[in-house]
Amino acid sequence: MSQEQRDNSLHLPSLSIEGFRGIDALTIDRLGRVTLIAGKNSVGKTTVLDAIQVYAARGHEDILSQLLTSRQEVSIATVESIHDQRRFVPDFPALFHGRDVSKCARIAIGPKNDTDQLRIEESLLSEDDLAYQIKKNLPPYVARGYTQTFRVVFQGAEQMLPWILPVQGSDGARTVERYSVSACLYSEALCLENLLLGVGWPSPIGCQFLGPGLLSDDEIVRFWNAIALTDDEDRAVQALRLIFGNDLERVAVRRDEISDTEYDVQRVVARLRGQARPVPLQSLGDGALHLAGVALALANSRDGFLLIDEAENGIHHSVQRDYWRMVFETAQANNVQVLATTHSFDCLLGFAQAMTDCEEIDGALVRLERENGSLRAVEYSERNIKAAAKQRIDIEMR
Repeated sequence: MSQEQRDNSLHLPSLSIEGFRGIDALTIDRLGRVTLIAGKNSVGKTTVLDAIQVYAARGHEDILSQLLTSRQEVSIATVESIHDQRRFVPDFPALFHGRDVSKCARIAIGPKNDTDQLRIEESLLSEDDLAYQIKKNLPPYVARGYTQTFRVVFQGAEQMLPWILPVQGSDGARTVERYSVSACLYSEALCLENLLLGVGWPSPIGCQFLGPGLLSDDEIVRFWNAIALTDDEDRAVQALRLIFGNDLERVAVRRDEISDTEYDVQRVVARLRGQARPVPLQSLGDGALHLAGVALALANSRDGFLLIDEAENGIHHSVQRDYWRMVFETAQANNVQVLATTHSFDCLLGFAQAMTDCEEIDGALVRLERENGSLRAVEYSERNIKAAAKQRIDIEMR
């Protein structure tokens, strides 16, 4: 695909990450409609996907908290105003490279163009009106000197995020350690929450994340109900037929009432040729669940991002080419930008073959590697990718 034919509708045509978690600095010059990021375990592939989640959410405190709590990066806090109740709260400094929250600490995520990057940086409280309002709504912590403030900046707009730091010195075990709006449910946080959300803050971009694990029953049902009786439902069924062929006749949501209770259970079930009764999708194996999950997530990510961690999970090598062709075609149809990770050669080969099949759709292949302690991206040209697909040449994984 020539440079003139590149898709200009992408939310991230390139990617720059600075100071985020395990990434000191990383630049990927070009992302595609579908981008596959390869590399060894623990090289930083998942961290790249985490950074894109933060960018898509425009740095909202909720996504920062979710990322930290999902990795168990939390502290134990005692909230004195509600009877010294102890609870886990996010360890916000863990987002910064090296857990450094000094005055010069900064996270920057976005395209290579600095004007469109999201920044999170340490900020000292000043005596302006905003600082006064923050102090007013954080008793008694500010008076004790526990507060550190971070500034989130995007496209000229700013938000302030106050966080309680660990108590230093001999009484450090008293654990008034972190503060976030979501961590405190008492009334003093309410007006602060309204203050921090701000008016005119840029809207987030829709972003679905599929981890190495499989979708739960509730997620499958929610995704399926959102696409029922649409063209997206047909695409999801076709994805499942990559495994079952024409033996898969129909897929539907089934509601089972539980007697003597007010509850019922919803399940996505499939009718297979030769089977007398429909079978739950969850019983069809990890490959079927992964394929269904990707197809459903693509359908529910219209005009946004879909991030897939360990995209090869459960997918047999013989299906990889068709699997990736489905991803390319559905991403293009639904205007979804897909970024996925892998450490599997079969997955790389299937991606390269599908990229050749779908040459009108912009794809990109990147390998991450560590060199002298620094992370760098090796970007493959379309010519090299197509040669690998045609001749089954190994794309070096080192």
